[in-house]
Amino acid sequence: MVEPIEVGHGAGFADLLTLALLRPHELQQWSAAAWSQLLQQARMAALLPRLAYVLGEADEQGRHQPAAWWPAQVRPHFVAALRVCHAQHAEVRREATFIQQALGDLRAPVVLLKGAAYVMAGLPAAAGRLFADTDIMVPKAVIGEAESRLTAHGWVSTNTSAYDQRYYREWMHELPPMEHLLRHTVLDVHHTILPETARLRPAAHKLFESAVPLANLPGLFVLAPTDMVLHSMTHLFMNEEFSHGLRDLSDLDMLLRHFGRDPAFWLQLTARATALDLQRPLFYGLRFSARQLDTPVPISTLHATSSFGPDPGLRRLMDLIWTRALAPGHHSARQPFTAAALFALYVRGHWLRMPPWMLCKHLTIKALGLHERARPAGV
Repeated sequence: MVEPIEVGHGAGFADLLTLALLRPHELQQWSAAAWSQLLQQARMAALLPRLAYVLGEADEQGRHQPAAWWPAQVRPHFVAALRVCHAQHAEVRREATFIQQALGDLRAPVVLLKGAAYVMAGLPAAAGRLFADTDIMVPKAVIGEAESRLTAHGWVSTNTSAYDQRYYREWMHELPPMEHLLRHTVLDVHHTILPETARLRPAAHKLFESAVPLANLPGLFVLAPTDMVLHSMTHLFMNEEFSHGLRDLSDLDMLLRHFGRDPAFWLQLTARATALDLQRPLFYGLRFSARQLDTPVPISTLHATSSFGPDPGLRRLMDLIWTRALAPGHHSARQPFTAAALFALYVRGHWLRMPPWMLCKHLTIKALGLHERARPAGV
């Protein structure tokens, strides 16, 4: 849990965003300087609209609305953030309809992932969630047909480098990002949740077999609750880039609070992680959601998954690294050695995704800019 931070007379250098998410009732006593720093951190972490939801109020019908106590200088920032969020959610709903029109008769499940799934499934994790793109997953056997159908409906590949095209299509778990020619919305099409070269190999067919259909969009699905949580953990703790690490941890916190109301969920989650070869992401996900955001993870579950983590020495080191990576990206929240921690996780993320020979080749090509020198015909 985040240690108490004095914010009454000056902001200083502190993770005020995590503190605000943990103890929102205390913000009414914060100084103007602390509020200013909090808004900067929340905007940098892509959590400003979610913070507005956390600090807002519900009317008699349970609908979200601004809180009367919001400081006058803060209110416009929250209102604007919520408007952007509402517009993005409306766009996601439209995009889901367009995806259904393009792929609804693919004769294979089309699974919405991450934020789009939260919105379309009506989950609490959708509250205040911002988007850069829409993510879907289809079986690898039909990914070529899916790409052709999407292209016919106006989506085109955004990566014109021959190397990048090969990198995505042969080694990764997704196609190069696709952008719609008219709407300029971005679509990421996956066939599993980790690269095929990664050290962990969750069986994609198990994810599709357990997917849950969306009643109002035939042919579209979302992951089952345990799989959705494990994908959130895997996306965060197997990644190499952490500009939105705290946002992703907040997503995970909200998913666990929602699904975890069923006591049976925790046993199912542990068993599912074992079945999908995702024990290590589960360990980190439960450990840091509980440590950073006070997620109510049962002690029995933490004990049962403790063996999924690294040895004690490495565990202490990773605690120091992850604590820094999961803070807001704003300079006011950076602890000493944050840059070193982020670099270590960047190297770790690539190491977990590629064998050594491929990693050396890939980083060399990228560092020298060789991937930009050739472009494939017709792309």
